[in-house]
Amino acid sequence: MAPGDGAATALIAFEGLEVDQGLRNMLSDPRVAGVTLYGRLNIDNAEQTRRLTEDIQKAAGRPLLIAVDQEGGQLTAAGPETTHFAGNMALGATRDPGLAEQVGRAIGTELRALGITINYAPVADVASRPWNPSLGIRAFGEEPALVGEMTAAMVAGLQSAGVAATIKHFPGKGEATVDPHHGLPVLDLDLARLERVEFPPFRAGIDAGAQLLMVGHYGLPAVIGDRTTPTSISEVAIKELIRGRLGYEGVIVTDALDMGGFGSAATELPLSAGADLLLYGPAQVGSLPSWRGEANPRLEKLSTWLSAHEQPPLTAVGASDHQGLAATLARRSITLVRDSAGLLPIKIGSHDHILAVMPRPTDLTPADTSSMVQPGLASAIRTRHRSTTELLINQEPSQSEIGAVLEAATNHHLIVVGTIDAGPGQAKLVGALMETGQRVVAVALRTPYDLARYPTAGTYVCTYGIHPASMEALAAALFGDAPMSGRLPAAVPGLYPVGHYDQKQ
Repeated sequence: MAPGDGAATALIAFEGLEVDQGLRNMLSDPRVAGVTLYGRLNIDNAEQTRRLTEDIQKAAGRPLLIAVDQEGGQLTAAGPETTHFAGNMALGATRDPGLAEQVGRAIGTELRALGITINYAPVADVASRPWNPSLGIRAFGEEPALVGEMTAAMVAGLQSAGVAATIKHFPGKGEATVDPHHGLPVLDLDLARLERVEFPPFRAGIDAGAQLLMVGHYGLPAVIGDRTTPTSISEVAIKELIRGRLGYEGVIVTDALDMGGFGSAATELPLSAGADLLLYGPAQVGSLPSWRGEANPRLEKLSTWLSAHEQPPLTAVGASDHQGLAATLARRSITLVRDSAGLLPIKIGSHDHILAVMPRPTDLTPADTSSMVQPGLASAIRTRHRSTTELLINQEPSQSEIGAVLEAATNHHLIVVGTIDAGPGQAKLVGALMETGQRVVAVALRTPYDLARYPTAGTYVCTYGIHPASMEALAAALFGDAPMSGRLPAAVPGLYPVGHYDQKQ
């Protein structure tokens, strides 16, 4: 099936660190507009990545789009040598769009140096539902105006470096109760609500000149008319909402077609719905539909825009000024939510002992690379207090693990316990530590919502991430060597509103 409104083509994915004959054959197919690189499948180091992107372009014999998910925070797929920024919710905590633009420019510069021309970022979704299974710290916050301001800034920063930004995931996944990787989330939202909450960040990104917009797989029955049609294959969503109501004239790309939210929908359907690019997953090689590749003016315009930018040297990847910027973001995002226990700044004798507890980093969703991060809470604290013991627990600690932590706590003078999307086990652990009467500092290492799981914690800090820069910034703040100037970008349910911070520091 050939589309009627400009031809759609595919972004394919593959497994391997170099171009083999099979990939070479696929790249010669006129239905293929480019590739998506995945960190675990295609990226080993910066030099290899740049060589791979060069070989992809040579094999195609024409300009191809090369994309990646480099959101920052929990999703950094462009390799270990790139600068690891704390991510969107950390930026939201700073409330500084100028800093967001700088971070976007740094990310874009590093991607362009690797030969990557499209970033599937920024996330323009509003964090309107705590414990959303697929959003969390990927969002800038829960205020549409703040999310819009940060989205526009990130678009400007990325594109100033010659990397096309992709605002996602239309129509906005904030209210989703299902991860679209696993099934179709149904958003029971009418147009009035969409215009008030979900659409403003997308409008801001469009006004900032975003080259791409990603349409996700969501049911939108109040607008589309049924609960089973994904927005990614809906003419109403794409032509009436995105093209019509939002007036977007750039390139529309679908979210990955191997996601559970897309289900068994025919791959031809997004073509007639109006998408320009179909995002295929790595397991879908050889499954391109039978339509014939044709010229698409929007894709040609994007290609022309990309060709006007030069490639920076490879030394831009992980550059010292980018590392310094990551440290600045981490330091300015640290948020003191509560210190009713009066434990901060930490004052402890040189011979006293600190116990640092945190979950082993793991990927909580498919859009997550946290498992690649080494746990760093104890090592960061140890730079300021040598007598620090590390205990690592599972994401959902067992009763025996909780018991081991409680036993160790009796031999320490202060406990710093980090939680990551705290479930019942982590909440039980923090509560049990509080009941011992020991001095306990609780730190949310991901979303700020954890305090609602263990509301008796007297001292509570948010970092919004676990990368080394955030751990180092946390340690400095805990010992009074740096201020905690961040403000909550999302409310702690039932406890603290957006914008809150402890003013007693």
